[in-house]
Amino acid sequence: MSLRSLALMSFCVLLVACSKVNQENYSKISAGMAKADVEKLLGSPSDCSGALGMSSCTWGNKNSFISVQYAGDKVLMFSGQGLK
Repeated sequence: MSLRSLALMSFCVLLVACSKVNQENYSKISAGMAKADVEKLLGSPSDCSGALGMSSCTWGNKNSFISVQYAGDKVLMFSGQGLK
């Protein structure tokens, strides 16, 4: 295995290990939490949508994600899947 391949593989493993989409951060989310605090904890969401004061944001990918639903700028409900 070349040094370049080894370095690339190490970088990918490190990147996955540093993901903020994990069980530890999921357990820190609570109903009523401010949207700004969730984004401080998880970073920028992968996707957001909403209307009429309600919104839903998702962090992660189809295999491992955290989804948060907001009423205004406060957490209403949240869920996660594939978290480690």
